Amino acid sequence: MKNICGVGLLALLATAAWAQSTVPRGTVLPVALISGIRSNQVHPGEEIKAEIMQDVPSARPRILRGTKLFGHIVSSHASGKTGSSLSLKFDRLRLKSEDLRLVTDLRALASFMAVHDAQLPLNGPDRGTSEASWTTVQVGADVVYRGGGPVTSGSEVVGKPVPGGVLVRVRARPGTRCRGPLDGDQPQALWVFSSDACGVYGFDNLAISHAGRTAPAGEIVLTSTKKQLKLARGTGLLLRVNAPH
Repeated sequence: MKNICGVGLLALLATAAWAQSTVPRGTVLPVALISGIRSNQVHPGEEIKAEIMQDVPSARPRILRGTKLFGHIVSSHASGKTGSSLSLKFDRLRLKSEDLRLVTDLRALASFMAVHDAQLPLNGPDRGTSEASWTTVQVGADVVYRGGGPVTSGSEVVGKPVPGGVLVRVRARPGTRCRGPLDGDQPQALWVFSSDACGVYGFDNLAISHAGRTAPAGEIVLTSTKKQLKLARGTGLLLRVNAPH
């Protein structure tokens, strides 16, 4: 009887700990698509997957690099005359085999090549210099001085490099709808993105028509003037938690 009670208590404590797991509003989730998406090959309800690309320290428990984020296709449209569109949501974060429901919106989107270029040294590879000491340029133009240096935007220090990415304070970009920090000003994990990264990078004729911040909350709508909208594997997305379910 004593052992049964002990097992029951452990289960109760585990449940309570899970109930306290939260991802605060305003937390940035830097992710990359695990599989490519083509607007003419997907259907509503189809699952999509992405992977967290840098440890996210602001959540409880901390979200580690490699954590999976799931979503689904809401709708898609492809036409040679009017272009194409894709509507999707990312709303399930898998933590320890459990799904945590979220509402996320899209701050920035970067092509596979833009992500790739942001991870190369500014002056080209140098066999005599460790990657930990490279100077790189983020998607959006922040400069990262690795090996003990800062992350800068122009002459302003906005954060610091860490293994797998950067920790910086999110900033609003003048002339855009992208906001600054929400519910606190703690540093965020932005991976290869700049502190004020906003919109689309590395894609021709593609736009974010609805970021998911307002109704319908969490629904991201992308549009293209091309007859097919394609997001390759490795496409980078900078998502922000709007609210937990």
